[in-house]
Amino acid sequence: MWSLWLSSILLVGLYLFKRLSSPLAKVPGPWYTNLTSFCLKYHEFTATRRLFVHRLHKKYGPVVRLAPNEVSFASLDAIREIYASGGSGYDKTEYYDLFRQYGIKTMFSTLEKQEISAYITIEAIATNDVQHSHRKRELADRYAMSNIVRDKHVSAIKERAQAFVSRCAAIEGSVNVYSLLHCYALDGVTNFMFSPGGLKSLDNTKDYEMMEELTYHQSLQKNLLYYYLPRLAPYFPSCLHPRPAPRANAYVLQMAGQQHPEAHSLVARLTRKGSPLSHMQVAAECKDHMAAGIDTTGDALCFLMWELSQPQNLQFQDRLHKELLSTSDDTPLDKMSYLDAVIKEALRCAPPIPMSIPRYVPSGGRTIDGYFIPENTIVSCQPYTVHRFNEEVFPEPDRFNPERWLEEKGFNDRNRLFFAFGTGGRGCTGKNLAMVEMKILLRELYSRFRSSVAPDMTASMDLDDQIISARPKDQICKLNFAVRGDDVDTA
Repeated sequence: MWSLWLSSILLVGLYLFKRLSSPLAKVPGPWYTNLTSFCLKYHEFTATRRLFVHRLHKKYGPVVRLAPNEVSFASLDAIREIYASGGSGYDKTEYYDLFRQYGIKTMFSTLEKQEISAYITIEAIATNDVQHSHRKRELADRYAMSNIVRDKHVSAIKERAQAFVSRCAAIEGSVNVYSLLHCYALDGVTNFMFSPGGLKSLDNTKDYEMMEELTYHQSLQKNLLYYYLPRLAPYFPSCLHPRPAPRANAYVLQMAGQQHPEAHSLVARLTRKGSPLSHMQVAAECKDHMAAGIDTTGDALCFLMWELSQPQNLQFQDRLHKELLSTSDDTPLDKMSYLDAVIKEALRCAPPIPMSIPRYVPSGGRTIDGYFIPENTIVSCQPYTVHRFNEEVFPEPDRFNPERWLEEKGFNDRNRLFFAFGTGGRGCTGKNLAMVEMKILLRELYSRFRSSVAPDMTASMDLDDQIISARPKDQICKLNFAVRGDDVDTA
C-alpha cells in the first residue's frame, strides 16, 4: 500500500517538475494551463474557445499559454513567423483531419507539405518547398483574379446576384437573408467549380434542400469527439456521428465525372488530360471547396448586411449607395474604394474563420515574440483577436466603422494585420472568388435598395463557433428592403 502511495507521489512530482521546468512555464497565462488542457477542452466543447482565448490575450498580452502544449499569439511578427516566410516548416496539426471528404485528404486537410506534393505532383521537382508551390498552383490557377473576372464567371455571379435581389424585392415585409445568402453562395461556388452544372438553389426547390443539408446542422461536439478520441471513433453509436450530406455527396460525385465541363471551371482543371487525380480525389477536393465556399461567403455577407442595417450605421450604407450610383456598370470592382472598405470592415469584425489556426512548431523549436517554443508545441493566431488586440491600429475595435480603412494614417499597419483570409502559402485559396461574389451582390443590392433591421427580428446574431468557422447563433437574419431614389440624402 505504501509503495503505491510513494509511486503515485513520485509520478506526480516528476510531472510537476517536467511542467515547471518546461520553457512554456515562462509564457504568460493562467497557472492551471501549465498543468492541464482540461479548461481549454471545456471551452472547445461548449463553443466558447474563441472568447476564452480572447479574454486571456486581453489579460496577459500578445502571447498566452492555453495548455501545457499550446500557445496563442496576437502579433504581426508571430503571424509572419508561423504562417508566412518565416513559418515554412510549421505543419498543420491533426485537427485538419476532420476536414477529409469521402475519407480522402484534400489540400486543406493535408498536414505536411511533403504530403501535399505527393498528392498531386505531376513531375519530379527537386525540393519539398518547390513541390508545395507546384501543388498550390494546381488549384490557385483557377482562383487567380484573372480567371475569376472572366466574362463567363462574372456574368454567372451577376445573374445569381440579380436573382437574390429579385427574391428580396418580391417578399412583402421581413426577409430572412441568412438562408438566401447561403443559396447565393452555394450557387456561385458550384457554378465556378462545375459550370455548366452549377446549382440554382435561389430558384430550385431540390437545390435549396441541398443548401439546407449543408448549412443547418450542429456537429461541433461530435467532430471534437473524433479529434480527441480517434481510436474510439469506429465504435461510436450513430447518434455521435456528424450528420451526413447524401444529396451533396451524390451531386459532387456526379459533377466530378462531367465529360465536358467549361474550360475555365475548377473541375476542368482537376480532370484535364494527364491529371494524376482519381475521380474520388477530384470529388473530395471539390466537395471541400463547395462546403467552404457556402459558409465563408454566406456568413460574411450576412454579418455585413446586418451591420449596415443597424440604425447607427445607416450613414455608412448611404455613403456606399452614393459611391455605387457614381460609378458606371463597367467600372472595375477594385476601383470602388468604399465598397472595399465596407467588406474589409465586416471581415475584420466577423472573420469567416475567427478561431485559432493551429500549427506545429518545427524540429529544434523556434523563438516567437521573445519566447522559446519547443518543437511539436501547437501554436496559433486567431483572426478574431488579431483584429481587435492592437487598439492603436484598430481604435474602438468592437465598433463597425468602414471609414477606418480610408484613413491614410496607419494604412499599412491595418492591412498587415488584416487576417480574415489567413496569410502565406496556406492562406485562403478562394479569397478572390469570395471578394468578387460579395462585391457583385452588394453592388446589385445597395445601388437600388436600403436595408434595415426588421421589426420582427428577435433572433441572436452573436458569433456562434463551429468546428472552425462561425455563423449567426440562431441562423436567422430578418431585414426589410425599401427601394431608393437617386436623390437620397448622403450627408
